Amino acid sequence: MQIGFNMLLWTPFVTEEHFPLFAPLKETGYDGVELEIFEGTPDHYAKVARELDNHGLRRTGVTIIPDHERNVLSADPARRSAGVDHLKWAVDCAAALGAEILCGPFYQPLGQFTGTGPTAEEQQRAAAAHRAAAEYAAGAGIPLAVEALNRFECYFLNTLADTAAHVARVGHPNFHLMYDTFHANLEEKDPVGVIGEHLPLIKHVHVSENDRGAPGSGHVPWDATFRALRQGGYDAWLTIEAFGRTLPELAATTCVWRDFSASNEQVYELGFQTIRDGWRRAGEA
Repeated sequence: MQIGFNMLLWTPFVTEEHFPLFAPLKETGYDGVELEIFEGTPDHYAKVARELDNHGLRRTGVTIIPDHERNVLSADPARRSAGVDHLKWAVDCAAALGAEILCGPFYQPLGQFTGTGPTAEEQQRAAAAHRAAAEYAAGAGIPLAVEALNRFECYFLNTLADTAAHVARVGHPNFHLMYDTFHANLEEKDPVGVIGEHLPLIKHVHVSENDRGAPGSGHVPWDATFRALRQGGYDAWLTIEAFGRTLPELAATTCVWRDFSASNEQVYELGFQTIRDGWRRAGEA
């Protein structure tokens, strides 16, 4: 198991000004960081990779569909093609970063709705787009892990069962699913029980408190969650995703209007302790 920290607590685009954050994360005990791949070029991410190498930090990547012009659910073939091109760009950036996996809700623009659930046509369009992206990513040696979001942020994939069905439609060995404790807390009847049901498909996990604050400060059942993962044989990334109100560009989608923790340091320090101690207890149970 590896413990990671998502840089979105500070920024959606890591640049040189954020490099000083790497040392305290490494000193806390993190194995790596997760970077948002929302903009930039492969050359930029290669520069970040060199700095991460200096700190001995591994990395993962996360990306999204930024707008309707690149929506892989669209009935417009040009928009779907642009969406596949966008995912290929994200893979190129992830490869330059040295990312071990690329995850995220990369199927529709966040916060956009049609007034109904996904149609069969949308499901087939997304499957074709993701199959092409998975094949391209396989050439770069980067697995893809798609994420379900709660129904207030998207309509295409809301539960692990939805996501597992989509993975089956894609039908590519390089296309998997990820589990996020925040979204599961909202959408699953049994947020812990679904882990065992879908564990063979889970290749990445976001550790996120029920209010997006420091893991261990809310009511997510961490001991039960880590027990289900560890005893089920999960041995990949546990990456903390926590938000603050320093990102106004994301506030409309994530509905973050206030601070959830006393400080960013509390988030990564308490979060690390929550994972480290909870994983140890899971192995002793």
